[in-house]
Amino acid sequence: MPQGDPCNLLIIGKGGREHALVWKLKQSPRAGKIFCAPGNAGTAGEGATNLPFDHTDPDRLARHCEKEQIGLVIIGPEDPLAGGLSDYLRNKGFKVFGPSKDAARIEGSKVFAKELMRHADVPTADFQVFDHPGPARTYVETRDYPVVVKADGLAAGKGVVVCKDNAEALQAVRRIMTDEEFGSTAGRKIVVEKKLEGEELSVLALVSGRTILPLPACQDHKAVFDGDKGPNTGGMGAYCPAPAGTPSLLADLEKDVFVPIVHAMKRGRYPFQGVLYAGIMLTNQGSRVLEFNCRFGDPETQPVLMRLKSDLIDLLEAVADERLHEFEDKVEWDTRPAVCVVLCSGGYPGKYENGKPITGIAEAEALADVKVFHAGTKIDDKGRVVTDGGRVLGVTALGKDLAAAKARAYEAVKLISFTGMHYRTDIADKALKVKPVAAPVEAPKLPAKFRRPGGDKPTT
Repeated sequence: MPQGDPCNLLIIGKGGREHALVWKLKQSPRAGKIFCAPGNAGTAGEGATNLPFDHTDPDRLARHCEKEQIGLVIIGPEDPLAGGLSDYLRNKGFKVFGPSKDAARIEGSKVFAKELMRHADVPTADFQVFDHPGPARTYVETRDYPVVVKADGLAAGKGVVVCKDNAEALQAVRRIMTDEEFGSTAGRKIVVEKKLEGEELSVLALVSGRTILPLPACQDHKAVFDGDKGPNTGGMGAYCPAPAGTPSLLADLEKDVFVPIVHAMKRGRYPFQGVLYAGIMLTNQGSRVLEFNCRFGDPETQPVLMRLKSDLIDLLEAVADERLHEFEDKVEWDTRPAVCVVLCSGGYPGKYENGKPITGIAEAEALADVKVFHAGTKIDDKGRVVTDGGRVLGVTALGKDLAAAKARAYEAVKLISFTGMHYRTDIADKALKVKPVAAPVEAPKLPAKFRRPGGDKPTT
């Protein structure tokens, strides 16, 4: 298809990232019919047609592409990429944005990624790989520094356990390898690596052929509670651009991280095509790669696409066609920063209930420079938008500076409500140099004879 022709689109996935992609793709004058498999209430609200099937039915996806003359398939999540959906659809003759199964191993296997980094001389934490819990326990017990224990396979962003001491590390080995908490496949091997200290940065780059096009740096917030406390999640919020991602730092990361990894993959005959996402730790000894992802981040995509002014269809199609070099130094961005705050179901990242009605989305989006991206939502049989996942919404706002973007995002958050809703209140505070507030101390239980009717009520 020559550049500039109308294009029917199929987006695979159902999260906030996919809603953001649909929202941005729809703005292109080239956008034809847009389909999302399976999509959510937000993608439907953009006018996309949600399909009643997903990546687990590749034959049906291929038949749909044929029937609707899909010009470009964009695969959002890691699971279908690691499962080889891009290869399957390309072999059927369809144009796909997303890496091959072999290339997607850079996210699908922590062991593969760490060994590739070692081979390519990319700076990362010292590590060892284990396929049995016994030697892993012995290794942990002989460390005199904190470690991170990582399940080898995909675990919905939760297979990484950051441990403060050996006891926690031994427990993590048991959880992953013995209890198979993240699945029998994901926990067959683990990576145990030295825990790094510093500030995290998410650096994404479009990669195609010999061209690497870095996007503005973001900062994600993995831990569930303010001050980076509590267990890791899929991401509680992000902002873009991150001030820590200076032009000189990004130039160094392109030279020291992206170029050697992309070249190593090309030499290995599994060249990368799509979005390569490097999770970076800025340490006192320099930048170190924590992990690679093979797709757009979620929630990083939301603030990134809020700022993108260039045509997204043209950009993604150029990646698929290996014409990305045409866009070097030509991608346009809104100069204003963006902040995304993720609203979650009660209990997330643990167990939670779905089906809670959501109110206030329209009121939030009525504010200037605000967009509410749906993640875990659906429309119920009463026509209501209800919760349908752990991470429910990504409330995203632009502002003249980072403080204004944060203020506007939280102004919108306060208009939205659903039972059990929780979120972090400190997204972007690291860049704003706001000191974290100490976690509230839980009030002690009163003896029964002193309790008020209805139980103890914490003061505020």
